[in-house]
This record gives sequence, structure tokens and C-alpha cells, in this order.
Amino acid sequence: MRKPQLRSAGEKLAPYVLLAPFLFTLIVFFGYAFVRVIYFSFTNYNLFQLPQWVGLKNYVDIFRDMDFARAMKNSLTFMVVVTAAQTIFALLLALFLNQKVRGMKFFRAAYYMPSVASSVVVTLIFIWFFQRRGVLNYLISKFNEYRNVIVLFLLVAAVLQAIQVGWEKLRKRPVTLLEPAFLFLSLLVSFILMFAGVRLGVIPTREVAPAYIIWFNTIKTWPSFLGPLSFSIPLGAIMMFNVWTTSPTFMLLYLAGLQDIPKELYEAAAMDGAERWHVFRYIIVPQLKPITFLVVTMGLIGTLQMFDQVAILGGQAPRQSIITLAYYIYSNIFPSSSSPRVGMASAAAIFLALLTFVIVAAQRRVLGSEGDGGHV
Repeated sequence: MRKPQLRSAGEKLAPYVLLAPFLFTLIVFFGYAFVRVIYFSFTNYNLFQLPQWVGLKNYVDIFRDMDFARAMKNSLTFMVVVTAAQTIFALLLALFLNQKVRGMKFFRAAYYMPSVASSVVVTLIFIWFFQRRGVLNYLISKFNEYRNVIVLFLLVAAVLQAIQVGWEKLRKRPVTLLEPAFLFLSLLVSFILMFAGVRLGVIPTREVAPAYIIWFNTIKTWPSFLGPLSFSIPLGAIMMFNVWTTSPTFMLLYLAGLQDIPKELYEAAAMDGAERWHVFRYIIVPQLKPITFLVVTMGLIGTLQMFDQVAILGGQAPRQSIITLAYYIYSNIFPSSSSPRVGMASAAAIFLALLTFVIVAAQRRVLGSEGDGGHV
């Protein structure tokens, strides 16, 4: 009778034994460190002298510090814009890559490459991309030069697509407005026509000066009509880069969720004659609610902790235009021309932790818990 009892006790202890290394590192490297940060936030400490108790002075000082105010504004703006953009972009990518089209495996791998590459390497490419004579300004210059051609290209492609779809509908064949095969053919024919027209001089291009937009070394804000809600152009460049590198990871989560939606729901919608928009709104969105909750939560936490891209940019952009809360903490511990202010950095770190917790808890009340929504 004792052997089953011993076996039962062993089975109960097994999960804790497996979790022991993780719990040990969590207590040592997080729990102890967090307690020390709380203690340092109430002291005056510069790494070279013993800490001196100052009470709430550090918390009062950070709220009086203009750099902290800029960092909080930049972090919150970065959080809202990037989290929304990467969530929407990841969902759109997943919807596109969920189609049964030839070569889709290649596109899935290609879209995921920015997340696989080293963040340092990608950031250096990003800096080169946004230079004054970089790729982005070159593309903007070419867009301004061929603007009329691009507009005409889209109009011709739309007309060709409408003709093909209309012809198939007259023949009573089931076809959608954005039928992939017809769309590819429309774009290809339109491109050939535009290319021939430009080369033959039939379609004129515009003579414009090269675009030399300063993306980094500026404190200008955009969009200007938002007033105090606008953000700096360098921060906007970092936003675009961050969305590009993080969306592929979230795209994989959405893609897994899309493939797990029961086919019976699509079949029932087709029998009821539901349009694609209704399928998206009443089937896909509710079924992907747990995935959206996870994506938004990870996005909020990641954007509030954004540091590496700001640090790598260094002196290429004005400090006040790109400083975030995480970089504010770092710059107080490792200042360039003064003694470390560990107390203020610790107070800012505690504030950032509380801010992250409050925002994540608030979005959980809005989106619901991870278990709500459809089956995934």
C-alpha cells in the first residue's frame, strides 16, 4: 500500500522539481534585483558611495525632470502607434499568407526574415535606409518623378480587373472582385503598357528635385496638425522600423489561429451567402480574439521597454526627439558627463513597471481575458 502513496507523492513533486531551476533564477535574478531597485529608489546612490536615504525625493525629481516628461510622452506615443500598426499589419499579412497560392511558403519565409536577423544588423541597415541620401529618399524622389505614371498605372489595372471580373460574372461564374489570378494579370498588363509608354515618350514624367528629407538629425514633428500629440520625425522612423521587424512574429501567431478556425464556420457562412467582410467581422475577428489579446499584450510590453534602437542611434538624432523611459533609465545609470544617478533611475524603473502593469490590466478589461472569445 505504500508504493502507490510514494508514487503519488513523487508525481506531485515532479512538476516542482522541473520548475526548480526556473524558480531559482527568477528569485535570484528578478526577485532580489527588484527588491534592491525598490530600495535604491528611496536613496541617493551613485555606485561609488554608500546609499543615503532620501525618501520620496527621487520620485519628485523625475516628475520635475523635463527629460522624463519627454521620455514618457515618446514612450506612450510609441506604444499606441506601434502596437496598433503592428497588430493590424500582422493580421493583414496572416490573411494574405493564409491563401492557397503557389509559392506561398517562400513568401512566409521571406516575411519572417526581419524577425530572424540580428537586431543590431537590422538597425544598421535601418540607419543606412533612412540616411539623407539613403534608399527611402531615393524612392520618394522616384515616386514624385513618376507620380502621374503610378496613378495611371493603378487606373488602368483597376479597369482591366473590372473588365475581367465583369466578363466572368456575365458567364455566371463565381469570382471575387480581387481574384488573385485576374489581379496579377491586370497589374502585369498595366505595367507593360506604362513601361512602353514612358520609354516611347507617350506618357510624360515630372522633373522634380531629389528628396533630401532629414530623418534623424531633426526635432521637427509630424503630423503638425495634431499639435502636442504629434511625434518627432526620428521617432516616426524608429516606429516604421519597429513595425517592420516585429510584425512577422505576430503574423505567425495570427496565421496559426487562422488555420485553427473550424472550416464548418466558413461553410455555414457560404451557405448563408455571407460576404467576405461579414466573414471577417463575424467569424475571423471573434475567433482570433485570444490571439489578438496575446499580440496586443506582447506589443504593449515590448513597446514600453523599447531601448536598443534608440541606443544604437546614439548621437545621430537629438536626444529629446527619441528618448524613451527605458533609455532614460539607462542614461541616468550611465551618464556621459556626470556621476550616476541610480536613485532616479530606480524610481523611473519602478514607475515604468507600474505603468506597464496598469496599461496591460486596462487592455485586458477592454479585450477580455485570454480565454474569452472563440476557439483557437
